[in-house]
Amino acid sequence: MSIVSENIKFLRKDAGFTQQTFADALGIKRSLVGAYEEGRADPPINKLVKMSELFGIRIDDLVETSLWKMSADDFAEFRQGKQGQKFKVLAISVDNQERENIEFIPQKAAAGYLNGYADPEFIAEMPKFRLPFLPGHHTYRAFEISGDSMLPIRSGTIVIGAFIEDLGEIKNGKTYVLVTRSEGVVFKRVFNYTHEKGNLYLVSDNRQYAPYEVAPDDVLEIWEAKAYISVDFTDPNLEAADLSVNELAGMVLELKNEVSRLRAEK
Repeated sequence: MSIVSENIKFLRKDAGFTQQTFADALGIKRSLVGAYEEGRADPPINKLVKMSELFGIRIDDLVETSLWKMSADDFAEFRQGKQGQKFKVLAISVDNQERENIEFIPQKAAAGYLNGYADPEFIAEMPKFRLPFLPGHHTYRAFEISGDSMLPIRSGTIVIGAFIEDLGEIKNGKTYVLVTRSEGVVFKRVFNYTHEKGNLYLVSDNRQYAPYEVAPDDVLEIWEAKAYISVDFTDPNLEAADLSVNELAGMVLELKNEVSRLRAEK
């Protein structure tokens, strides 16, 4: 059997569900739960999302981590280690084959998305498409980027992001689409210092834009950039970014230390 089938059985029992009560919670037949647990069928992405919510487990851990092999103490420690600020996708859509769509948020809808990101009716009105080459165990969304802060990725480019459930998943220096209350929808490189009771630091690839910080409770959603679609081809005369990720990290640390110093002087 697969990791996900073993995990479903383990987590169902750990949560106190019978196959029937679990099926009722998922809105499926009990026999389908048995098929999932025996590896005879694979859950579609919308059911994996629902399972992750019921079990309080990230989808990545549900499909990739052998949770059933952990001792009771190790599993308790694992759960404790996953605590922190978490985000939840409340509104998704699927096609007639139960495959999750990629909703496209154009620039003109970005302001409305701050209020409608959790509204199924708002999401249902967004354009939708699918990309078969993307791994199937993520929830994806596409955002049209505005401005020139992330050159050579230009304004109008569509960035496709995979939903991440908590801040601990952020990989320093990687690119993300953040949905924030104060800044709206932004596409930046992110450095995470929330484990030090600090903030997220957002850095542009275009050095004309200064890095800035965002408080964790200002963030509504985070999407890890996985692909982009553009009708513009990069100008061969456009200079490549002249700083490495390590140099970026050093610049962010300098900013962080300066912010701390200014706060201490107040």
